[in-house]
Amino acid sequence: MTDPLHDPGFFRDPYATYDRLRGAAPVQKVPTGSEGHYSYLVTGHAEARQAFADPRLSKDTARFFAGQASRRNLHPAVSRNMLASDPPQHTRQRGVAAGLFTAGPVARLRPYIEQVVDGLLDGWEPGTRVDLVEGLAAPLPVTVICQLLGVPRDDRAMVSRWSNELFAAGRPDRIDAASHAIGDYMTGLVASARRAPGESLLHLLIQQGDEGPLDPDEVVSLAVLLLVAGHETTTNFIANAVLALIQHPESLARLSRDPDLIAGSLDELLRFDSPVGIATFRYSTEALRLGGTDIPEGAAVLIAPGAANRDPARFAEPHRLDLDRSGAAGHLAFGHGIHRCLGAPLALAEAEIALRAIVTRFPGLRPAVPAEDLEWRQTRLMRGLQALPVVL
Repeated sequence: MTDPLHDPGFFRDPYATYDRLRGAAPVQKVPTGSEGHYSYLVTGHAEARQAFADPRLSKDTARFFAGQASRRNLHPAVSRNMLASDPPQHTRQRGVAAGLFTAGPVARLRPYIEQVVDGLLDGWEPGTRVDLVEGLAAPLPVTVICQLLGVPRDDRAMVSRWSNELFAAGRPDRIDAASHAIGDYMTGLVASARRAPGESLLHLLIQQGDEGPLDPDEVVSLAVLLLVAGHETTTNFIANAVLALIQHPESLARLSRDPDLIAGSLDELLRFDSPVGIATFRYSTEALRLGGTDIPEGAAVLIAPGAANRDPARFAEPHRLDLDRSGAAGHLAFGHGIHRCLGAPLALAEAEIALRAIVTRFPGLRPAVPAEDLEWRQTRLMRGLQALPVVL
C-alpha cells in the first residue's frame, strides 16, 4: 500500500480518501512517505477528540528523534517550539502566550483589522477579476500579526514567503533554509526590541522572559511560532470559506442579505473545509488502544481534523454546507485539549470582518475558473489554495 495522503488527487479533494479510510477503520496503520515508514492515522471524530487530549500521545519531537540519524537541519526556534513540547515546558510557555489572544485584547484589535480589510478592498471594482488569496486572505493575517510583533512593513513580504516555504511538502531543503531564515530574522528582531523598549506583543514576550517564565531562546521560539501560526491557517480559513460560499451561492446570497449571520456561520465554514488537514506530529509514549486499534509504544500518530470534521457519525450529511447546522461548534479545526489553537479568537475575528466586508461590498461574487482548475497547496498539513480567482 502506498501513502494514501501523498497522491496529487488528495490535495485537490482529500474527503473521498478520508471517507474510504474512515470507512475501513477510524484509526489505522498507514504508510507515510516513501522510505518504509508507517503512522497511525486517526480519521474518526470521537477518536480524534480523544487523541488530541490523550497525554500518552506526546508532541516532544526532539525526544522522539533523539539518537536517530537525520539529514534535516531545522533552526532550533522552529524545531523546539511550544507546539513540539509537552508539559511542564508547554504549560509554562502557553501560560505566557495565552493571555495575548483572549477576547479582550482581540476585541481591541477589531478596529485595526477593519482598517486593514478596508485598505485591501478599496482598490477592488465590481465586475473585475482578482485573486482573493493574494489580494486579501494572505495579506490580512500577515499584516495583523506582523503589526502585533513589530515586524517592519518592508520586511513583511519576505517574512511571509519564508513562512509559506516552511510547508513546502517534499522539499526538506527549502523547509530547512526557510526555518533558518525566519529563525535568524526573529533572533535579530528580538535583539532590536530589547534595545528599543515599546509596547508590541514582542516586547510583552521579552518582558515575560526577563521576569522568569521564558529563557531568551524560548522568547525567539515563541515569537516565530506566533508569526507563522498567526497567519498561515487564517489565510486558508478565509480563502476556504469564500470558496465554499461561492460554490453555494444560496448561502452567499443569504449572508449578503444579512451579514449579522456571519459570526454564527464561522463554525460550519471551519467544519466544512478545515484549514488544517492533518495536525502536527505526535507519538505514543506507551502502548494504547484507540478506536479499536492497538497502537504500540513509540509509534507516530497523525490526527486528521479534516477527516474528523466530515465524520457522518458526528455530523449528519457531513459533505453538505449547512449554515444552520446544530452542533457545528463541535468541529476540531482548532484542535482540542492543551494544544488547542490559542490564536482561535484572533482568527475568528479576522475571518468574520473579512467575510462581512466581502459579502456586503461584492454580493455578486462568483468563481472566475472551474473548481477543477484551482491549485491547492501540496502539503497534507495545511488545506489551502495557492490562488482563488474570483469575479467581483
